Amino acid sequence: MGKTLAEKIFSEHVGKDVKAGDIVIAKVDIAMAQDGTGPLMIKEFKEMGFKEVKVPKAFLFIDHASPSPKKELSNSQKMMREFGKEMDVRVYDAGDGISHQILAESYVKPGDLVAGADSHTCTAGGLGAFGTGMGSTDVAIIFGLGQNWFKVPETIKIVISGKLQKGVYAKDIILEIARLLKSDGATYKALEFHGDCIEGMEVEDRLTISNMAVEVGAKAGLMPSDEKTKEFLKKMGREEDFRELKADPDANYEMEVEIDASSLEPLISFPHYVDNVKKVSEVEKEKIKIDQVFIGTCTNGRLQDLEIALRILEKHGKHPDVRLIVGPASRKVYMDALEKGIIKKFVELGAAVIPPGCGPCVGIHMGVLGDAERVLSTQNRNFKGRMGNPNAEIYLASPATAAATAITGYVTDPRRFI
Repeated sequence: MGKTLAEKIFSEHVGKDVKAGDIVIAKVDIAMAQDGTGPLMIKEFKEMGFKEVKVPKAFLFIDHASPSPKKELSNSQKMMREFGKEMDVRVYDAGDGISHQILAESYVKPGDLVAGADSHTCTAGGLGAFGTGMGSTDVAIIFGLGQNWFKVPETIKIVISGKLQKGVYAKDIILEIARLLKSDGATYKALEFHGDCIEGMEVEDRLTISNMAVEVGAKAGLMPSDEKTKEFLKKMGREEDFRELKADPDANYEMEVEIDASSLEPLISFPHYVDNVKKVSEVEKEKIKIDQVFIGTCTNGRLQDLEIALRILEKHGKHPDVRLIVGPASRKVYMDALEKGIIKKFVELGAAVIPPGCGPCVGIHMGVLGDAERVLSTQNRNFKGRMGNPNAEIYLASPATAAATAITGYVTDPRRFI
């Protein structure tokens, strides 16, 4: 019997053939924690008596509250920096960017097993790696032992065929998957993506889809590695990290889902659940007023996301009643956007451009909403209170829909402006 991508990656990291359902001890290539989970990870690491970090690549990221907005968080971040020096673990600090984007740019390669104390570690699947989020204690064990136990997940095969229409993007695909599978439709499964739409898609867009695999409960969202992967790694200066990795033709899947990309249109996730998905064209007539638009995050804060939004916005300008916040996902994205003049144009449009990092997505600072206010964001979650105020509403959509909405001041189909 052939293997799925998840079965192949775990077999390599266990040293023998394994299959879905097996409980295994697997070596981990990359482990990380961020400033929300890192302090507890460090505390557990020390309480378990570990004296050195044994995972080959270990990182700490200060990206959630970055720069720190309060002294309590500053003290936690200080502890992370001290641990980094003591254990020779690299710490990415304020202004460097979001963990998942930095890992994709600089470290993750096809076939890696990546474990992070952050649920969106599944973003690494866009490069053909098994990336998964774990608790702080589990990640502390990986820091100390270089390995941990896993259940090899069953896999759901998602076949996406056809060509996306103008104004429809990778974000709309993953929102369609959330609509179909619901938030618990893939609990402790791996998603594996196939089809000519995926084959023609740039890695940056694949990262958007893999990033939100956890929103349907999945442990990982895996893309086969191919020429597009090779091109991305070459662009990042590490072509030597490429290898082709794909599932066997006779691999066994728990379920298959087929999506015709050409039939999709811009979608939006309504409060307060990611799977509460509707067509933008159908809700536009309701003229749902939006107070704030946020373009950024590990889901849609990459260079091409900013370019898509700017192309729409610069022709028409921002509505005066809409606060527009733009957050590049990493220092590299920020620098590239500066070089191309993108940041300058956003500033001229009236946007608040924030430092690379999670920004208002996690509700700590840089864009907490007022009571009864609404935000349309390109992030991955819209749970009640996610952005810092349980009395506010969060809508999720693509950068194009976000830009169109920033122009009119209400939820708007981007195809009107393309």
